Amino acid sequence: MMNSIEKLTELLLKKSEIAKGGEGKLKDGALSARTRIAMLFDEGSFIELGAFVTARDNSLASDGVITGYGTIDGRLVYAYSQDETVLNGAIGEMNAEKICKIFKMASEMGAPVVGMLDSNGVRLQEGAMAQAAMGKILNASASVSGVVPNISIVFGNCAGGSAIAAGMSDFVIMNGKNGRLFVNGPAVTEATTGKTSPADAKANVNESGNAHLIGADDSECIGLARLLLTYLPSNNLSDAFEFETEDDLNRTSDILSSVDDIADVRVIVSEIADDKAYFELQEGYGEELSTGFIRLNGSSVGVVASNGEELTANAASKCARFVRFCDAFNIPVLTVTDVDGFKVSREEELNGLVKKCASLTYAFSQATTAKVNLIVKKAYGSAGVMMNSKQLGADIVLSYPAAEIAPLNAQAGAAMLYAEDLKSGASREDVYEKYKENEASVYSAAALGVVDDVIDPRESRSRVIGAFEMLRSKRASIVNRKHDNMPL
Repeated sequence: MMNSIEKLTELLLKKSEIAKGGEGKLKDGALSARTRIAMLFDEGSFIELGAFVTARDNSLASDGVITGYGTIDGRLVYAYSQDETVLNGAIGEMNAEKICKIFKMASEMGAPVVGMLDSNGVRLQEGAMAQAAMGKILNASASVSGVVPNISIVFGNCAGGSAIAAGMSDFVIMNGKNGRLFVNGPAVTEATTGKTSPADAKANVNESGNAHLIGADDSECIGLARLLLTYLPSNNLSDAFEFETEDDLNRTSDILSSVDDIADVRVIVSEIADDKAYFELQEGYGEELSTGFIRLNGSSVGVVASNGEELTANAASKCARFVRFCDAFNIPVLTVTDVDGFKVSREEELNGLVKKCASLTYAFSQATTAKVNLIVKKAYGSAGVMMNSKQLGADIVLSYPAAEIAPLNAQAGAAMLYAEDLKSGASREDVYEKYKENEASVYSAAALGVVDDVIDPRESRSRVIGAFEMLRSKRASIVNRKHDNMPL
């Protein structure tokens, strides 16, 4: 019988063997699952759980997934990291049990979850048990939605059910070199349809909108996850981190006094933000709307900004999901509005423009978090209404003096209201200006209470911060129902 010293030696040897991982090889430039975990957490803070768990019929290092908890910037976070050196990171019965336990603990403790994905799918040799294992993970992921933030980092392959699990998380970060996200693999798609199907990070961010951020390598992906977490609360009952800022709350911006010369709405967002820092998400997808996070007086604020272009189905879908996330975690939402209607094309209608714009309308209408709308140029038609208007529940609507607000844009509205003037030979430019000064005037909207105040653009930062400070104590009642039937 071994004494206590020998038992301790045996423990250390077992842990040493487990730490070696499996017999598989890492992809070129990839970090090991344990190295990724170590880089994610504050130094020395990670505590592993379930290191000795193995499949029923096989002894595998941590059963192919490292799970546990630690701190990131001093805050409790749970994580799991798939190990591609163990059966290519394939998911099995006990492997899934470990992941599900992490979701359960995160929900109970009110802490974010970070999934580090690198797997070729399920273990086919486990048959129906592997299928059930994937189902448990999907259910566990759904159970934490709206309770704690759920971030997925796709380092390598993420296929089939694992891809769906990633899609269910709040944010997806992908490795630009090795990350691949798909339900049906490109080879399968090509063999079945004769057409190629890209699964790389760029396609998933810019074309399908499945992912939010791209990192150049494993290290950058982990850095993006850590940065993203600084903007998020730990759970739906807590507030996001607040940071001290030396940026003057009353800082003015001369750039904004000439807003017509600003072609990129992100310039306006940056001029308002603390330290002019804007953390944008899904930059290349649905580019007609920009979404991301800023800080105002040190507090996290979600931003939806339109850039003067016609809204598309992809832009509406991107925005709707982002607003829903912010509302679920009580993150205030700022909209910066410059919108001239909807994209006119057969492709847009077939892409679900109706349904996706309905989703965006639902998202703003049902959001009870603090909502401020800053109209900087145009807010025309239903598109203007959809962008966090007073009618959809915006708490405060501010506008620049040169903004235009009306049911139709100048070209269409003037053609209808001033048809006789045009027939009489009046120039279109003069008629357009007449329409803008009368029917589309921001002061006409303010007179009807559609706009709360017309402000000096240079004072945008102080006025927006002041609005959100006033709204800090907002309380909103919710209609008693099981859930709405939001168009998805």
